[in-house]
Amino acid sequence: MRAVVAVLSFALGLSAMTGAQAGPVTYRVLEFSELEGWEADDQAAALAVFRETCRDMQDPDWTVLCKTAADWDDARTFFELHFSPVLIEDGTPMLFTGYYEPELRGSRYRGGPYQYPIYRLPDEAADRPFLSRAEIEESGALTGRGLEIAWIDDPVDVYFLQVQGSGRVRLDDGTALRVGYGGKNGHEYRSVGKELIRLGELDEHSVSADRIRDWVREKGEEGRKLLQRNPSYVFFREVNQVPADRGPLGAMNRSITALRSIAVDPSRVTLGAPVWIETDGAENMRRLMIAQDTGAAVKGAQRADIFFGTGQAAGTRAGAVKEGGRMVVLMPIQRAYALAEPL
Repeated sequence: MRAVVAVLSFALGLSAMTGAQAGPVTYRVLEFSELEGWEADDQAAALAVFRETCRDMQDPDWTVLCKTAADWDDARTFFELHFSPVLIEDGTPMLFTGYYEPELRGSRYRGGPYQYPIYRLPDEAADRPFLSRAEIEESGALTGRGLEIAWIDDPVDVYFLQVQGSGRVRLDDGTALRVGYGGKNGHEYRSVGKELIRLGELDEHSVSADRIRDWVREKGEEGRKLLQRNPSYVFFREVNQVPADRGPLGAMNRSITALRSIAVDPSRVTLGAPVWIETDGAENMRRLMIAQDTGAAVKGAQRADIFFGTGQAAGTRAGAVKEGGRMVVLMPIQRAYALAEPL
């Protein structure tokens, strides 16, 4: 599960800014010929990701398709024969954002530049609201309890690690560790991007994860206090069982894949389902993705967060994504027509 948690790379909450409200959910069955760019995509890449995840889907419709997918060679034919594209809408405009797996510098021990901890979930925060971000950072309530997984050299990196929900830490001894979402303090996430817009420091069109990082670092103590306006705080767990060449774990506890995995609202889109995306913006994507992740800021039928991969370059690309377009869910044929609106 993403930490924000948001997804959205940094969870700007742009749909909330527009005042758009979700309405009744509608389902409309489309033809594959109506998917712009369908014939040009590499459906085999999406099928490989689908095979990784579908074995965890328990519904009979999906288990049958998963078994069929295991021995199918022609990916495009597989999807066209066994699925129907369904446009799911609830009255809110499409919003695509991006997220990534950050890489941080750290140490197993506190010292030198490594002064900022990432914590495991304390027992008292496991099943009830805990201290806010400001209270955790100011009170020292977690200090000396052996909850530190690692010490990081940049507090802004720690904050954005919490926004993304997972990451890799390059340790000062030459080794590395991987951390994933381990829980949170029970406080609702508040977007610092929206707060900077409200304060007049950034405008809606220029705000991005990189702009927020720069502002916080430049402002020193004022920047630290800004981050504390988000009371939500994320805890981590080590996930070193995931091979280094694989992506971080998503909500289905399977590795996600750069530019083939998205986070969705599971109340609207079945986790594990193939989803066709058409983005209108700098990315201009036309490709088949798999819904493998979730995020607290990803709400609505036309809302998705695209996973861009690991490291700074992926983060820069992900942080710039605020795009419209369309997403169309591929459903088992019988289920698609059962849900569809009558003509």
